Parts: sequence; C-alpha cells; structure tokens
Amino acid sequence: MENFYLVLVVVLFALAISDLIVGVSNDAVNFLNSAIGSKAAPKWLIFLMASLGVLVGATFSNGMMEVARKGIFHPEMFMFSEIMVVFVAVMITDVILLDLFNTFGMPTSTTVSIVFELLGSAVAVSAVKIKMAGGSIMMELSQYINSGKALAIISGILVSVFIAFTVGAIVQYLSRLVFSFRYRGPMKYMGAVFGGLAITAITYFMLIKGMKGSSYADLELQSGITVQEWLKGNTFQIMLYGFFFWALALQLLHTVFKVKILKLVVLIGTFALAMAFAGNDLVNFIGVPLAGYNSFKAWVASGAGAPEGFGMSMLAGKVGTPTYMLVIAGLVMILTLIFSRKARSVVATTVDLSRQSEGESERFDSSLAARFLVRTSTRFNNHLLRFIPSGVTNVVRSRFEPFSYYDAEDPDAPAFDKLRAAVNLVVASILIAIGTSLKLPLSTTYVTFMVAMGTSLADRAWDRETAVYRVSGVFSVIGGWFLTAISAFTLSGIIALLISVSGTFMIFVFVGVAIFMVIRTQLFFNQRTQKLAAEEEEDILDEDAKEQIIEKSSKQVVKAVVASNQVLTMGIEGFLREDLQELKKAKEACEVFSKKAKRNKDKVYTTINKITGGTLDTGHFYVQMVEHQREMAHAVHFMLEPLIKHVENNHKPFVAEQVSQLAELSGKVDTFFNYVLHIVKEEDFEDLNNVIKERDTILDLLSKIEKSQIKRIKNKMVNTRNSQLFFKVISEIEHLLLHTVNLVKAQRDFIKFTRQTK
Repeated sequence: MENFYLVLVVVLFALAISDLIVGVSNDAVNFLNSAIGSKAAPKWLIFLMASLGVLVGATFSNGMMEVARKGIFHPEMFMFSEIMVVFVAVMITDVILLDLFNTFGMPTSTTVSIVFELLGSAVAVSAVKIKMAGGSIMMELSQYINSGKALAIISGILVSVFIAFTVGAIVQYLSRLVFSFRYRGPMKYMGAVFGGLAITAITYFMLIKGMKGSSYADLELQSGITVQEWLKGNTFQIMLYGFFFWALALQLLHTVFKVKILKLVVLIGTFALAMAFAGNDLVNFIGVPLAGYNSFKAWVASGAGAPEGFGMSMLAGKVGTPTYMLVIAGLVMILTLIFSRKARSVVATTVDLSRQSEGESERFDSSLAARFLVRTSTRFNNHLLRFIPSGVTNVVRSRFEPFSYYDAEDPDAPAFDKLRAAVNLVVASILIAIGTSLKLPLSTTYVTFMVAMGTSLADRAWDRETAVYRVSGVFSVIGGWFLTAISAFTLSGIIALLISVSGTFMIFVFVGVAIFMVIRTQLFFNQRTQKLAAEEEEDILDEDAKEQIIEKSSKQVVKAVVASNQVLTMGIEGFLREDLQELKKAKEACEVFSKKAKRNKDKVYTTINKITGGTLDTGHFYVQMVEHQREMAHAVHFMLEPLIKHVENNHKPFVAEQVSQLAELSGKVDTFFNYVLHIVKEEDFEDLNNVIKERDTILDLLSKIEKSQIKRIKNKMVNTRNSQLFFKVISEIEHLLLHTVNLVKAQRDFIKFTRQTK
C-alpha cells in the first residue's frame, strides 16, 4: 500500500510539472503583454527580466502554499486516502482545463481554476463520505468545507476585477493629463519623479508587503531581529531614501547616458510583475502536490497504517516548503516562458484588445451586449459634455490628442506607448502584491487583464471604430473566466466522485485521459499554427519586391480558383449521389475558402498602403481581385447550402434528365477552371479570349438547361422545391463563372501596373 501512494505522489509531481508548463503558458500574458505590446526592449531582454522576476518570486511564495492545504476545506475532517483523491482530481482537472484554454489563446485564471477545483473535488469526496455514513449532505457539508475562507477568496477575486479596471483607468487618465501622448518632452523634466514614484511604490509592495510569509521573512539579522521585523520598523526610511535614490539615478541616467526613463520603468515593472506572479500563483501549480507530499510523509512517519484511518489534521498547521523545491519550480516556469508557443498566442489576445490603433481586423466580432453598452456610454458622454465648460473639455482633449513616435503604417510599431505600459505594470504589480500580503490568492490574470483594459479605455483606444469589438472581446474573456470556474468545479467534482465510487484504479484512467487531451490539443495547436503560417505567406509586406508581390497575389488567385472548383465539383457529385459525407467535406472546404476571402478583404486597407507605390491603378485592381474572390466564395456557398439542406431533409432526388445535365455541367466547369489555372500560373493572358469563349459556351449551356427545366415544370415532371433548387444552382454557377473571368482580368491588370510602378 505504501508503494501505491508513493506512486500517487510521483503522479502528483508529474502532473505538477505539466501544470507548470500549461499554467505559465497561460499566465505569461500577465507580465509580458505590456513590455511586448510597447516594444520597450528587445525580446531577449524582456524575457531575461521576466525570468529573473519569476525566479525571485518563487522563493517568496511559501506563505501562499497554505491555501492548497487548508484554504478551501477543513483537512482534519478527511482521511489520508480521501485527501489524496481530492488532490489527484484537482491536478488532473487543472492540466486538462488550462491546456484547452491555452490552445485557443484565451487568458484564463489559474487561481480561479485551482480554487474551484479544490472546492469541487472536496465537495464530491465529502458528499460520498457523508452518504456512506448515512448522514445528510445538506446538513453536514459545512463541517468539511471552509466556506468562510473559500467565500473570502472568491469574493476577493471578483472584487479585484472591478478594482483593477477602475484603478487602471484612473491612474492612466491622470498620467495622460500630465504627460499627454507627446510624453518625451515632459519626461525630460518630470520623468525622474514619475519613475522614482513608480519604482518606490513597486519596492514597497513587493519587498516590504511581499516579504510577509516568504522564505526569507524569519531570517535573523546580527541584531537578533528578523528581516520582516527590520523592514517593518524601517519602512518610512526605506521609502524616503528609495524615492530620492531612484529619482536621482533615473535623472542621471537620462541626462548623461540618454537612457529612456520609461524603458527602465517598464523593464523593472516586468521584473516586479513576474515576481508578483510567481509569488502569488506558484501555489496554483505546486501547492497541491506539495500538500500531497506532506500528507504522504506524515502517513509514513505514523507507521503507514491503514490510509483510510489516518487523519489529516497535520495539514491544518503551518508546514514549510523547502526553498529548493520553489527554485526548481521557478526554473521550470522560466523554461516554459522562453519556449512556449502557446504563451505567445495568449499574449497576442490581450495585446490586440488593448491596441491603441485600429488593427488590420479585430479579433472578436461585435455582440448585442457590447453594442448596447457602447451606445449607452456614447449617449451618456454626449449628455455629460453639455454641463462641462468648453474650456475644460478643450484642455483635456488636447492632452489626449492622438500622436505616435512611430510610423502608423509600420508593421512593427508598438501596440501602445511606454507610458501606458509603465502604468499597466506598476498598478498591476501593486494590486497583486497587496493581495499576496493579505494571503489572498488574487487572480493575476484578472488583475493584469483588467488593468490593461482600464488603461486602454482611459487612453481612448476604444473609439467609435473599435469600441464595440474591444468590449465584445472583454466580455468573451470574462465569460471564459466564469466558464473556467463552472468547468473546474464540475469536472473536478465528477473525477473525484468517480474515483471515490469506482476505486483507485480510476486515477490512472483519468491520468491517461489527461495525457491524451494534452497530446490532442497540442496536435490541434500545431495544425492551426501551420495554417496561420501558410496564410501569412500570402500576406504582402512592405519589403516585398514587385515580383514577390505578384507571386503572392497570384497564389491568392490560384487558391480561389482551386477552392471554387473543389467545392462545386464535390458539392454536385455529393448531391447527385445523396452522399452527406461528401457534402460535408465540400462544406468544410467552402468555409476555409470563405474565411480566406474574408481575411484578404479585411486586410485591403493595410495591403493597399504597402503596394500602391504612389499610384491608384495598382491598388484599384488589387481591390477588384479581392472583391471577385469574395463573390466567388459567396457563389459556391449559396449554391452548396441548399443542396445540403435538400439531402439532409431527405427530399426527392433530381430526375434522371436533371442528373445528366448537372453531371455534364460539372465536367465542363472543371475543364474551364483547369484552363483558368493554366493562364494564371503561366501568366499567359494572351489566351484570355479563349477562356472567355469557354465561359460563354458554358453560359449558353446554362441557358439551355434552364429552358429544359421550364419544360419540365410545364409538363408537371418536377415540383416547386425541385425547381427552386435547380434554378438556384444554375444562377450561382453563372455568377461564379462571371466573377472568375473578372478575377483573371483584374489579376492581369494588377500585374501590368505593378511592374510599371516605380
């Protein structure tokens, strides 16, 4: 039996390593988005500062480990065998959930997940125990669950969302009033004071407040007092001397060495926030395995008797965590931070939502709630302006006049400036450090995300063009947070319940499920990454030469022609055979084609700025190309959709004459598209007249087929549904052929004027 539980402890630590990897992939957004979004420094320097912060913060996290041991439930009410079921269920659930969210690039909360997983599994195990003893679950459950502490933690997490958003917006608004968007001028005179205050505030909350409960708090100095006591007794002097030191040092660095103050503040803030993250969130990843390890040691020390008879009251006391374990966990976090591609995906979501300018295309579509909120806020703002003197509004408006030190068309331009990045980091690190000092495991994801949203709102990044999409994005992310809580509680509870009822062998079944899910989502993520990379290969860049631009545009045309032919051929063949599987494949190909066509259209504005070279004709024909691709996608979609519905609803198939005509038509269209592909690939536009003749031949065939259908209607050979569908197919194929030829013409003219452009 001892060997079995030893294996369980090993499984817990194996899951902890996996949890660290997926957890850091999710939480890297917390301390990387500001530095990366503002491009404050090279990425290697940003990652270096973040890595150092993580390593230092890990050693400060000892006090937070109590949350996993006794923050959510009363450990003395559980036996060793029961507590291990709780811990295993939590870790399995955590790995599965976090990996799913990371795969889709959605920042979620590791704190919320671990809290609700502990709550769900503890409730499930308690319910089984109470039921087996013949008691009432409703009456006795409160004896097992630390409802007061759990409620305080959950309330703190939820309240932190509103506090973070509000404080972030207020601080950013005041900072922008002082410095404006042209902040480099005022920074020469007030930057040292701003930086000194920011770094001093970080020092206070990270060092003095964050020291409480850390591994270093009880170290004794030569005078006999502990480090924590010395810091507490000298707080004012540390703050005062710290402010003057940093203000003078920053002013000296700026004046003599021309070092940018905001750049230093952002880098120090990145270090501080990474430190706050590790100090607060490390418990989310290794707190449960460490609690399981401590439980196992206590059970072995007692003689390793019956595991169902050994109580866990020892977890209610203070149990230290070896510093070397915290350091090892910190190193795993650093390696994940550097190498995780999923971390970059999650960072991109937050950066896009807080971008100062309108992006090439917004990541989220608008929602009804977002539209209502934006419309209501706009009306309220208009009414409010009536009561504010015009002089005041003019002064405020001048401080928020948009300005950037970077070229707006530069693809590598920062998403927002360093002033906002500095405010993001300072406010978030202070709020998280306050929570850490109060032993409240705040969600660093919630805090940093909402601070970033608050500062972007204050900076007027959410204007009439982008507000509805940004608000929809915030709602989507927050909705994901609630989904995290519900999913964590439910899934953890189900796993713990099944293990408790079915036996311990189910533990290894669920471990296998977790491994399978992680591998499956990784494969999905890799496939999606490859698709995105393939799409980006067609994107026209500023540095592209003429021939590269022509080559990329030709690829777009070729893919549009191939996709149209594929959808049409598969759709008609699948319909004639009443093969739903074939029709579904055609539908998937159609959706891919539609997304590509829409993506190209969404990027028209930025693409034209990159390829026009001062002329109108090149841009004009590129717009035509994109429009014809979009119309081709519409044509095959509107042709395919009624075909699928007809087969799904099991309506009568087409009569033999219709089948013969459609089969002949499909073959001729296939030949036509192959001819078009030859012309586009070889740039043999001299042969375009033959393509037009081929198209006109098919159009004549369409006309004859249409007349045949009219005869069938008069002869009562077909019904209304049959006729509507047949005419729809004929009509959309005609549209498809017309837009295909126009696409080739536009491509021909685009190539001609691109090569003529100086």
